[in-house]
Amino acid sequence: MSDTGLVLKDVYRVFPGNVTAVSDVNLEIKNGEYVVFLGPSGCGKTTTLRMIGGHDDPSSGTITIDGELLNGVTPAKRPITTVFQHYALFPHKSVLQNVAFGLKMQGMDKAERETQAKAAIELVGLTAMMDRKPRELSGGQQQRVALGRVLVTRPKAILLDEPLGGLDRLLQLKMRVELRALQRELGITFIHVTHNQEEALSMADRIVVMGDAIVQQVGTPEKLARQPRNEFVATFMGDNNVLKGTIASASGGVIVIDTPYGKVEVEGTGNVGDESSMAIRASAVKVSTDAVPAINGIKVRLDFAEYLGDSVKLHMDLDGKPFMAKVHEERYAEIRAYEGKDITASWTREDGHLLEQ
Repeated sequence: MSDTGLVLKDVYRVFPGNVTAVSDVNLEIKNGEYVVFLGPSGCGKTTTLRMIGGHDDPSSGTITIDGELLNGVTPAKRPITTVFQHYALFPHKSVLQNVAFGLKMQGMDKAERETQAKAAIELVGLTAMMDRKPRELSGGQQQRVALGRVLVTRPKAILLDEPLGGLDRLLQLKMRVELRALQRELGITFIHVTHNQEEALSMADRIVVMGDAIVQQVGTPEKLARQPRNEFVATFMGDNNVLKGTIASASGGVIVIDTPYGKVEVEGTGNVGDESSMAIRASAVKVSTDAVPAINGIKVRLDFAEYLGDSVKLHMDLDGKPFMAKVHEERYAEIRAYEGKDITASWTREDGHLLEQ
């Protein structure tokens, strides 16, 4: 058997009424990767996860793992296991019994399944709680039980459907670290679905951004944050400002876009007269009371300075549209004095990023 990882080729899912939930997904996930599917509700990410796990069937296309065709294979017979958001633990069974349940269904004798279950429980750090019932555990501990129950079956890939969605903020942050550390220790492929951009950026080796039933972009967290492919990715990833206009000039790998707010310059190519757009990360925007520069600068009104601890996020108004900047926390007192006033936002050519149309 080959070691090609998980491959989705020309995958579609069309529901009754000719509703396309997933369209033309082509994706290769290497063994041992932590991949996050990210997108808004209804974008197709959960449907894609369900097709990988065998809980839904592709209308067309193929899904393989290490060269083995998964189409038509039931979830129980796939080398892939799903951890659902609500964990689906047996309330009347102990942690040990919950984790060992899958092995019991496989017909393994009691002594061997308990040995393997205890090893999985140790991996997820719950050895001291193996005799407790789920109701006696916190949300994070219940999630670890669900992971232990999956790990004991030794799958090639683990699917996580909104795994942190039901946890409070502090526990989410803790579980991000624990999940990522566990995945690295095990070397198993993790595929994780979320609508939370911060969660995806902090955990993934690669992110698959989905929108309107298609894959919009695949890349590392840094790639997606700094070089979004199109306006959908730029706006959904957050902290990106998008300016649109018409190309006024194009020469030497640099184009000038004439926008309603002034001219902006960005590296790239295009044809004079064509519509174009660019993105600027909030952290790349400089704010001051200086005069607006002739290029790559705009006049905005500062509505609110949001203190975030190590930085300050500036929520600004650009002719009725939101515009954002991030500055160091040391400027908080200075920046607050400008709330309700016009200030100048500017950036360098290198900080702009040309978007596909």
